[in-house]
Amino acid sequence: MTTSFFRIALVLGLLSAIGPFAVDMYLPALPSIGKDLNAETNVTQLSLLSFFISFALAQLLYGPLSDMWGRKLPLYLGIGIFLLASIGCAVATDIETLIAFRFIQGIGGAAGMVIPRAVVRDMHTGVEAARLMSLLMLVFSISPILAPLTGSGVIALFGWRGVFWAVMIAAFIGLALLATQLGETRPKEERAESSVGSALAAYGRLLADRNFLTLAFIGGLAISSFLIYLANSPFILIEHYGLTPTQYSFAFSVNAVSFFAVSQLTGLLGARFGLVRGMRVAVAGFAFTMVALAVVMGAGFTQLPVLAAFLFVGYGFLGLVIPTSGVLALEDHGEIAGTASSLMGTLQFVASAIIIAISSIFADGTAVPMAFGIGLTAAVTFILTQLTIGRRRVAAEAPAE
Repeated sequence: MTTSFFRIALVLGLLSAIGPFAVDMYLPALPSIGKDLNAETNVTQLSLLSFFISFALAQLLYGPLSDMWGRKLPLYLGIGIFLLASIGCAVATDIETLIAFRFIQGIGGAAGMVIPRAVVRDMHTGVEAARLMSLLMLVFSISPILAPLTGSGVIALFGWRGVFWAVMIAAFIGLALLATQLGETRPKEERAESSVGSALAAYGRLLADRNFLTLAFIGGLAISSFLIYLANSPFILIEHYGLTPTQYSFAFSVNAVSFFAVSQLTGLLGARFGLVRGMRVAVAGFAFTMVALAVVMGAGFTQLPVLAAFLFVGYGFLGLVIPTSGVLALEDHGEIAGTASSLMGTLQFVASAIIIAISSIFADGTAVPMAFGIGLTAAVTFILTQLTIGRRRVAAEAPAE
């Protein structure tokens, strides 16, 4: 791979990480935010849910804009909104204000999730796209690996408000990288064919594409299983298992390392066995592990090492599912890659927000409801994959011997 390949992956990965950075870095602060702003746990969690809702819906906007204006201008717009909203979060004096600015922050952060995927599709398809996507995700892993640890340090020194000043600095860095390190990948002649009308027509075409929708929801359900853990883990690991915020950050990072380390095998396995076959096997491993977790926890084996071991293995399989499903979903839609990426992201995060909201109803402060939620989501992912991503397509894409 060329130096340019790695440079593009680095820049796109860091831009993609800005929005999630605002989630992962402040997770260790959720209990202290609730105490400082006199908010109940379920109300404090709304600051996470409001971010996810706006993060999901705003993706519908950035995709068509990136097809019409090019990839860079909407990125400038989104990161700028994110930066200003981060300042609002840092100075919030009540939970309602924090929730409102988190909603705006999600609107800005959505640009970094949608547009880098479209840039990957602009540049590559097939296994090469999978390699770039997995490498992008390796850089993206800076958020769930380092952000909780960084957040714990910032919280210890400056309190929870320091987290939002830190993500503001991250947004400044993102703007600098965008200006100096990323070229435009959407040619002007291709933009001329894009308009509001063509975007609406593209959404209609995508919503009628069974293959696209199936792959989007497979990825969305897989992501949801991780977000269930993300939303509940600060309270379960810190308040139920008694970890300190720093210890929690290490525990969270271990799962992220598993996810992103295994994701680097996506290109290699795709070239050897085919992307669809590799994804089917990964989904099966993911579902088996997470359903086993739910069964074991339900049987009373609720010790923290048990939970950690199953999550480590399960999220390793997940590292193969998410990049592959994303590449396959965009494969046939290069001319509307931005719009396709935005619809995929919106469908996935709306589904995740609904699943998180449902799982929160059953939360009781222990790990058992969380394990059942993760296991159920993984099982549905497996069933959907088996029913819709058929063996005929596996055979059609199998590499020649």
